[in-house]
Amino acid sequence: MSLRTFVLSATTALACVAGAGCASEGLIPTDELTKARTVVEQADKGGNAQRYAAADLQRAHDELSDAERYSTERKYGEARAFAQRAEVDADVAVARGNSGEQQRAAQDVGQANNALQREIQHNASDTRPNQ
Repeated sequence: MSLRTFVLSATTALACVAGAGCASEGLIPTDELTKARTVVEQADKGGNAQRYAAADLQRAHDELSDAERYSTERKYGEARAFAQRAEVDADVAVARGNSGEQQRAAQDVGQANNALQREIQHNASDTRPNQ
């Protein structure tokens, strides 16, 4: 093998490795970013997530910002990962928000039930015959 053939082969191999490294980033994570934006916006609009899971919702916003920044920098693997994390954290915020709202509603029902029981006891004591 001549030196020229060796250099040409080595250069070709190096170019293939470098090209594979760039290609490993894949395509722009458009679907992931769109889905993450949508889920975060829905979490914002619901209100319960802001009230009961503000930290989770803020983390989702931060991760979405990171995903968009990495996408702009053409670091598509990182962008995809942050977009997926943002979506998951927004879902968690919505779930915690709904749970918090349900717990509050259950407490309200419990308090109303206690008030009714007190009223029933009060009415029962008023209707007893005097002895």
